[in-house]
Amino acid sequence: MTSNLPDNQQDNATKDHTNHMNSALDLARRGLGNVWPNPAVGCVIVQSGRVVGRGWTQPTGRPHAETEALRRAGDLAAGATAYVTLEPCNHHGQTPPCTDALIAAGIKKVVIATQDPDRRVAGSGVRRLKEAGLEIEFGVCKSEADKVNQGFFSRIEHARPYITLKIATTLDGKIATLSGESQWITGDFARRAAHKLRAEHDAIMIGSGTAVADDPSLTCRLPGISNARRPRVVLDGRLRFSPNSKLAHSAKDVPVIVFTLQGDETHQEKVEHLKSLGVSVQVAPKELIKVDVNWVAKELASRGITRLFVEGGGTLAASLLKADLVDQITWFRAPSVIGNDGLSAIEGLNLDKLAEMPKFIRKSLIQLDEDCLEILSRKR
Repeated sequence: MTSNLPDNQQDNATKDHTNHMNSALDLARRGLGNVWPNPAVGCVIVQSGRVVGRGWTQPTGRPHAETEALRRAGDLAAGATAYVTLEPCNHHGQTPPCTDALIAAGIKKVVIATQDPDRRVAGSGVRRLKEAGLEIEFGVCKSEADKVNQGFFSRIEHARPYITLKIATTLDGKIATLSGESQWITGDFARRAAHKLRAEHDAIMIGSGTAVADDPSLTCRLPGISNARRPRVVLDGRLRFSPNSKLAHSAKDVPVIVFTLQGDETHQEKVEHLKSLGVSVQVAPKELIKVDVNWVAKELASRGITRLFVEGGGTLAASLLKADLVDQITWFRAPSVIGNDGLSAIEGLNLDKLAEMPKFIRKSLIQLDEDCLEILSRKR
């Protein structure tokens, strides 16, 4: 649609749209790791150039961002413009449609960053608003909005979470000495950054080797961050996972999910013991002879998990890379060297040709005191 505004006014309007949508995106990011299975959405309501309401998806996924922003705006929402990072929902679930709330509040225009791929929405939200006479502008800050909800999109479109593989190594890619000593390769700044990444994900996953060797808590220990909805996931086919571990002892306060294989009577007794401690145990189908990462990814998605943070060792990392399930790598690197007898971050991939290598694109490189954090996305 061609604008009748002079060029300078049109540029200012575009800049205002971008600024308000960026504010909505900042609000949306507050929900990352805490609103699954719903998307993390932000909404800003603007009346005559002034922000009169702000909202973001609340913990557990409701109330939604739009209704929160409308509640704060009150009567000032009439005739205003709403900036929303994701197409407003148009279906009855545990809450009424956000489209109805926007219409009832008298919103005049809705600026939307990107479309909701959920088949219950997927364009119907925009149609409903247009049919009610609201003006729609679509695609403002779309790429940024897509990134915020890449986990939700992955669960809807691919039936699996968006998977981030976290690695903390020396310069030569080692995660521990030959004896297994690994704490701590990186420093305080890097560890704090890793906890922030935990907070931005719905669940944290390790393999049985890490569970046995490190006995980790896998909680985010930053001030003000709740772990109550962030499951710790352990892949443990033989149930080496100890009922005396930190994970098992805290399972009634912070969820723990163990994926294992079917086994004999002793194995089943271990399953029942873990369940009595509050651990959720998911037993693989009979046809699986190992805990398959594709099966795990689909099972987690069916539970509503959209963003999965993997902190396991070399075996789990290799399994995910072989299955082409790693969407992003967060690589913490210390300025030190262990040598060839150290334990590698990624076990063998059995590649015959260089063309078979999993490839990634560097998105950023951040200095963290003496260490650095490199963020890489899978090359499509």
